[in-house]
Amino acid sequence: MEKIKIELKWAIIFIGMTLLWMVLEKMVGLHSTHIDKHMYLTNLFAIPAILIYVLALKDKKKNYYDGQMTFKQGFLAGLIITIIVTLFAPLTQWIISTVITPEYFPNVIAHSVETGYHNSLEEAEAYFNLKSYMLQATVGTLIMGVVTAAIVAFFVRTKSKG
Repeated sequence: MEKIKIELKWAIIFIGMTLLWMVLEKMVGLHSTHIDKHMYLTNLFAIPAILIYVLALKDKKKNYYDGQMTFKQGFLAGLIITIIVTLFAPLTQWIISTVITPEYFPNVIAHSVETGYHNSLEEAEAYFNLKSYMLQATVGTLIMGVVTAAIVAFFVRTKSKG
């Protein structure tokens, strides 16, 4: 457990940031009055998500590897964070959908049918529901986490001299 203490800390921070981001989205109306802008503005989540990976890998490099970290070591640390966050993705999505913003699904379903994004209420309901979002959150977290871990590890690694 001592070996992954830093990764565990940053995974918890990532999950907390995700929940706070959803509260922010709800507060500014992206789940209700401005739902038409949600599809675009929710992508800004990538900024704090990447920042957390950068801070996490810098923390690992400084406090575990004494300032010298290879790409492989950084990628592994990022992968561990990703795995932890992915394991909690269904629970995180459940909290978002049932506690933070239970009105999101009815609102996005209505909006997607009104705008023609989905052809029918049934089609929209099949896509916008808790089970679907839990699956999307889990798969998306894993894929984006692995990609982010690789990119950040590349930039945070100790560059060889010469």
